[in-house]
Amino acid sequence: MRVRKNVLLTGMITLAAVSILLAGCTDMRDAKPVIYLYPEQTQEVSVQLELDGKLTCAYPEYGSGWRVKAYPDGTLLDQDTGKKYNYLFWEGTSGIGYDLSRGFVVEGKDTAEFLEEKLAYLGLNERESNEFIVYWLPRMEENNYNLITFQGEKYTEHAKLKISPEPDSILRVFMAYKPLNKPVDIPEQELEPFEREGFTVVEWGGAEME
Repeated sequence: MRVRKNVLLTGMITLAAVSILLAGCTDMRDAKPVIYLYPEQTQEVSVQLELDGKLTCAYPEYGSGWRVKAYPDGTLLDQDTGKKYNYLFWEGTSGIGYDLSRGFVVEGKDTAEFLEEKLAYLGLNERESNEFIVYWLPRMEENNYNLITFQGEKYTEHAKLKISPEPDSILRVFMAYKPLNKPVDIPEQELEPFEREGFTVVEWGGAEME
């Protein structure tokens, strides 16, 4: 019997203090979370999102949930429209408290190298990492510094995914960042690597804290 794994890795940047548990960040936008599905064989998959907040955008159209035919290479065929997609996309707003006591302070010019290293370690493949970096790098590399931390259940418990059939392994990487003019001292966070087994679901997203 295959052991089901869930590695929940999300990121949040501090809005103010970096060594306390933030009580809440109201109206934070979770920007461009995208969901990849990699079944071992072609099969129909349903995906539902339970968000503690407001779903502001989804593509393809969410309705009461996504229903797709998923292929092993990640291609998704929408069962309602017959159109093909590379991933499922959503955005929303929420007010979630995060543990901001550990993370990374990265100089803006080093953002690409940092993301390449950390995303690979966390388990994103080259395609996923490339799409992540292409989206976020233009927003981050011109900042003097970016303060980045990675969360777990603080994010996933407020943005739950219900997927049928149930995947064998799930990776959820959520990065958010706070632009800084000057570096701050923060303990470095230990990250956990991820191995794909069987039907794998991968999600990445992010948010900027102003």
